[in-house]
Amino acid sequence: MKQASEKVPVRVEGRDLVLTNLGKVLYPEAGFAKAEVIDYYSRVAPVLLPHLRGRPLTVKRYPDGVDGMFFFEKNAPRHTPDWVRTVRLPAPGSTKDRETIDFAVVDDLPTLVYYANLAALELHVPQWRVSADGEALPPDTLVFDLDPGPPATVVECCRVALTLREVLDAEGLPALPKTSGNKGMQLYAGWDCREEPSAYARRLARLLERRHPDQVVSVMAKKARPGKVFIDWSQNNPAKTTVAPYSLRAGRHPTASTPLLWEEVENCERPEELVFTAPDVLSRIEEHGDLFRRA
Repeated sequence: MKQASEKVPVRVEGRDLVLTNLGKVLYPEAGFAKAEVIDYYSRVAPVLLPHLRGRPLTVKRYPDGVDGMFFFEKNAPRHTPDWVRTVRLPAPGSTKDRETIDFAVVDDLPTLVYYANLAALELHVPQWRVSADGEALPPDTLVFDLDPGPPATVVECCRVALTLREVLDAEGLPALPKTSGNKGMQLYAGWDCREEPSAYARRLARLLERRHPDQVVSVMAKKARPGKVFIDWSQNNPAKTTVAPYSLRAGRHPTASTPLLWEEVENCERPEELVFTAPDVLSRIEEHGDLFRRA
């Protein structure tokens, strides 16, 4: 392992980068260092990049590891190389009172490695892309974020996911499941802009809440959620983002948001069955390819 302070120049697909602090352990409990984070993102790139391309990036950076301070970053850093694609987009409701934000767009491996070197452990993107000219396009994805209220777990999320899949199938919107990489899971479906996506997702969430009041809640209030699965439909708001497939998460171990087989959802009996670390994800890709690739 390289010394923490060492700078290592590398060339990635014709781009020059300098990797730093490769020996810094970012996941102390697992002994998982920055070099391993960069290695994971480099190896997962063939299946990850199609889900990042064209989407404005928000990252969650942990420069001192998962036990240290972190920050969300939407604006591309000032030292961003000029070869990284950026798009300037309106920022309504910005917490920093900015009228616009210069988002990075991860279209290639060098950009992905650049962000991994910044200890951007988590990669979050919206449900829409930008055009070649940097204009926001209509949403192309519908997402339902299933969040269990303790003592419910991802097992209960799986039961709700199966019910939601039936509803979406009936609507002509076949869905794909993935873990959140934390305690819950998400369902994604291609979106045809038949109506405003948040309103549509809210209506389906409330439908399931009415049909299964002991299992499902569609409101965010914490007091309504113990023992139930909150179907968060609000992630379809154009201003919001969701963790990307294959992105690492900043927990005790380097788990990732992992695409699933529906068979795994149907058969899940214990939460630990759907916990996948970076090495697990790479092994799954070797076996299954990209389970999140739409036909």
